Amino acid sequence: MSALVTYFTAESGRTAKVAKELAEITGADLFEIVPEKIYSKADLNWMNPMARCNREHALKKNVPVASKVEDFAKYDVVYIGFPIWYGCAPNVVNTFCSAYDWIGKKVCLFATSGGSGIGKSDEKLMPYVKGAEIVDARLIKSAEDLKAFRK
Repeated sequence: MSALVTYFTAESGRTAKVAKELAEITGADLFEIVPEKIYSKADLNWMNPMARCNREHALKKNVPVASKVEDFAKYDVVYIGFPIWYGCAPNVVNTFCSAYDWIGKKVCLFATSGGSGIGKSDEKLMPYVKGAEIVDARLIKSAEDLKAFRK
């Protein structure tokens, strides 16, 4: 069985750290979801109603991704990691997921957050991973939480 850890990380890099640890624990390949236009600190200022993150969310905008996973079809299990934005995955994750065929794949979601729970992230991501089975969705707060993914 072949596995891939994909992730989008924002300013703090917390999700990247978790993704790298998860790839090491599971023996999975690693792929960072990078938007074509990198987010600046001002873009991520959710307290500013005109900030890029707020506009993208409100307008349900696609956020183009800079690169693609090579030979995505070979993966049976895909871990998708992201910081919680507005109770779900950031739009760039949705855009990334829309670019692939998910039929028959098992998906495990992991999220990081400064204070929110994982909410209904799995339900909200389902339209973008059509044909996949989301088998797990976890909020990761510590390295201990990653051990649950060793299955």
